[in-house]
Amino acid sequence: MNPATQADPRIRDGLRESIWAFLGARLLLIAISVVGGGTLALPPGQPPTDAGFPAPNLLSGWHMLFTATQRQDAAWFLRIATSGYAPGDGSAAFFPLYPMAVRLVGALPGIGPLGAALIVSNTAFLGALIMVHALTRLELGREAARRTVLFGAFFPTAFFLLAPYTEPLFLLLSISAFWFARRDRWLWAMLAGAGAAATRNLGALLIVALAVEALNQWRQGRLLLPRLGAAFGVALGPLSYLVSWQIRFGDFWAPLDAQRNWQREPTFPLTALWHALTLTWRYQTWWLIDVIVVGIAIAGILVAAFRVPLTYTVYAGMSVLIPLTFTYDQRPLTSMPRFMAVVFPAWWGFAIAAERRRPPEAAFLVAFAAGFALLAFLFINWQPVF
Repeated sequence: MNPATQADPRIRDGLRESIWAFLGARLLLIAISVVGGGTLALPPGQPPTDAGFPAPNLLSGWHMLFTATQRQDAAWFLRIATSGYAPGDGSAAFFPLYPMAVRLVGALPGIGPLGAALIVSNTAFLGALIMVHALTRLELGREAARRTVLFGAFFPTAFFLLAPYTEPLFLLLSISAFWFARRDRWLWAMLAGAGAAATRNLGALLIVALAVEALNQWRQGRLLLPRLGAAFGVALGPLSYLVSWQIRFGDFWAPLDAQRNWQREPTFPLTALWHALTLTWRYQTWWLIDVIVVGIAIAGILVAAFRVPLTYTVYAGMSVLIPLTFTYDQRPLTSMPRFMAVVFPAWWGFAIAAERRRPPEAAFLVAFAAGFALLAFLFINWQPVF
């Protein structure tokens, strides 16, 4: 659909539906945190964190309202927000915009780093729902927008969007980049895209996606070079981070070199998928969870591809293929269920399928909420849901 031929949706039009979806997800996570937190034993020998930030109290109690999602990589973001980066410790792998936002909010009296992180994440997630509602109205109409925010809020790994992780801020900025580009406001698209790329390394994919959009608008008679320049301007986000490492520590490539700490190796995507399926057949459990969540996201992307502009399909496809290109041999889809929580074009596929009642909307919501509850429960109890 060509945005120029439609009534321009207003961002505030989706405020009510987005707030209700956000509150539903937030309340579900609160219930799981208080009732289910601390009921599983920490796996033997697994340290709470190796980031150098104090671990939360692992016993159940009302403190779980705040500390339940302070797990795994959250410790890295809190460490960086409080004491900054250090060479040689792996912290360079974590891009800076989210810890910077946490540090800024944490400077307010009486909040502290964890409180600041939760404020940033929850505010960003609500903002992302509002923005995706507006973007969906632009592309698919109002009813699809209502379904999209519901399915996005209750996607099985959407609890990461309420946790002290980079995902909610990245989601807000990446959706905003598409919103501005599709409405031909390319300076704002570049700034939002650069922010997303300074939040997570996969934000660099926006360069390609926005370049595709620039070419699409060129075919409609608009100037190419300014729009293509804005698309490549997204690179200013990660480039500024690399330059900061050169200035402070004399190591320009440290953020990329630090990725080796996670033992990921170059892999052909189809080989990675086959290896994941083989391990799933052999071991089930965590491998099966990975395959199911990633498979659901891929299905959503494929359904949406027939209804939305190529810009989004390119972005979503690369968001799947790039993580499959660098995998961990013993669990090829490690972290990919979390990565899929921000691939919003998949949400459109769910909304389109529900529109055709394949399956109905209620079935989607029940299945997604159940997956959300189960995976959040495991994550809160320090199980290997990353």
